[in-house]
Amino acid sequence: MKAAPIAVDALLVAVAYSLAFVLRFDSVRNIPEQHLSQFWLFLAIVPFIRLACNAAWGLYRHVWRYVGTRDALAVAGATFTGSAIFALLVVMTGQQGFPRSVVGIEFLLSLVMLLGARLGWRSWAERGPRSAAGATRTLVVGAGDAGELLVRDLVRRPERNMLPIGFIDDDPRKQGARIHGVEVVGTRADLPRIVQERKVDLVVLALPGASLKDRRTLAKLAAATPAQVKTVPSMHDIIDGKVSVSEMRDVAIEDLLGREQVVTDTALLGYLCGRRVLVSGAGGSIGAELCRQIANLQPAQLLLLGHGENSIYLIAQELTEKFGALDVRSLIADTRDDKRIGRIFEEFRPEVVFHAAAHKHVPLMEDNAAEAVTNNVLGTRVMAEAAAAAGCERFVMVSTDKAVNPTSIMGRSKRLAELLIQDLASRSESLFVAVRFGNVLGSRGSVVPLFRQQIAAGGPVTVTHPDMRRYFMTIPEAVTLLLQAAAVGRQGEVLMLEMGEPVRIVDLARNLIKLSGFRPEDVEIVYTGARPGEKLFEELLVTDEAARPTDHPQVFAARRAGPPDPRWWPPLLARLLAAAATQDDAAVRDLLEQAIAADQPGSGAPRAPMSTPGGDAR
Repeated sequence: MKAAPIAVDALLVAVAYSLAFVLRFDSVRNIPEQHLSQFWLFLAIVPFIRLACNAAWGLYRHVWRYVGTRDALAVAGATFTGSAIFALLVVMTGQQGFPRSVVGIEFLLSLVMLLGARLGWRSWAERGPRSAAGATRTLVVGAGDAGELLVRDLVRRPERNMLPIGFIDDDPRKQGARIHGVEVVGTRADLPRIVQERKVDLVVLALPGASLKDRRTLAKLAAATPAQVKTVPSMHDIIDGKVSVSEMRDVAIEDLLGREQVVTDTALLGYLCGRRVLVSGAGGSIGAELCRQIANLQPAQLLLLGHGENSIYLIAQELTEKFGALDVRSLIADTRDDKRIGRIFEEFRPEVVFHAAAHKHVPLMEDNAAEAVTNNVLGTRVMAEAAAAAGCERFVMVSTDKAVNPTSIMGRSKRLAELLIQDLASRSESLFVAVRFGNVLGSRGSVVPLFRQQIAAGGPVTVTHPDMRRYFMTIPEAVTLLLQAAAVGRQGEVLMLEMGEPVRIVDLARNLIKLSGFRPEDVEIVYTGARPGEKLFEELLVTDEAARPTDHPQVFAARRAGPPDPRWWPPLLARLLAAAATQDDAAVRDLLEQAIAADQPGSGAPRAPMSTPGGDAR
């Protein structure tokens, strides 16, 4: 309890009590002699009563700088309580003739003075920058609760040197209104003009509760202005108490390319609770995020399988620190090693497997065709056959949109991995599915980290083609949908995630340049030409695949008539793997083309009907 507020209150109460007597008798000279002794008696008692009541009501635990409605009610309650004690004391001490009106007047004066002192201190503390010189001129988009809280914080903390110069809000009822002295100066349509006319340095998006579509539109609009752009945290993080509304962050590329929030149906994820789960490629971007989200679902055991010991060590350490009670096992293995993989499945008997291990870099795999096949095709076959032999309940292969009508070595190898899954599904009790999705923002080797490095170096930023487009997802949303897709897929199906709209890579580069604090003309963009194996547009469906909805609104199934026909599939696969084993890249390329050609509709290579013990719906 600080002494200064107590001393101020004591002085104010003494003044209020004295003024009550003066107002009652119009002048000090008019106070009757018989009341002077009473005046001096209670001058010592009333401040003590007031301070005791204030302390009892917790007023000295309040910070005057942040006084609000509840604090004002507490002041009123303490003042009323003190006056009631004052009146009772007058009666109990037999103070005959004591002017009763003094009690009422003193109550009003004390209430006004005690509350006024607190509000005055808050007003002084929130006086804001005395001068706009040198302050960051800040425009707040959103005059709702988040915007009000943000401006209140900026006003009461002048040391941040941020001067709120206006609000932007589409509500016509708020136009011209003032919040903490800051005017609502226009709507989103006026944002570019206001930034220019008012020389805005910073635009803050204070719309945590708005739809992602609205936030994305406003982020793009603000990013197109010369001002820096920041955003307040999401409403989820604010409600959870992780951050406060004033903890602004830079607008990220995810804010500009984002999609509507992924629908999470927790009822679909019960297949992971209490189960032994194995993740291959657990040290990679997707594999590590799979491990994080699966760990939250309380599996009986989580097996981290990977070839790189350091990446497996890092994710294992992270999970051990966060989920101390979880049984985490680190397994260093090459998915192509059938003896090692078979031993792991025999020992640990995983019930659910997510196969995320793969070579994914398109240009690299063009120069390493045999390696792409041994890792993506042979590795998938070894893992899938070991899972089937061990009686695994569910095997989920992580695939890619580049497997659709593939033109690259990597895409063709992943398409053959899908065919392996469909082939094994036709003769296994275990459930086998594959899940396709597009590019993942921020994953290892993806375009966003490359662009950031090039921008940091001053450019140029290299874009292969002005019309190059790709589907993008964030790592967490891709994995969230992947886990749910695995629950709704039927035997042998290839599942697709709802990917939103494709994004031009050159637009991605321009947005990253702007978000890095540069003007578009500051960093050169150079077109280098499409690389071997690259397509301008990625697809999600093979020509004769028909999509069907599933039990999840953002997951679709692309299912064909059945697995590859045994008249061409086994011998061609055997020849391909033999060529890859001898590192004959030329033969590998030729056999990959033959396999994809045989897989195409109208090739004359029929598809076998799907036949599974126990039916096709699992």
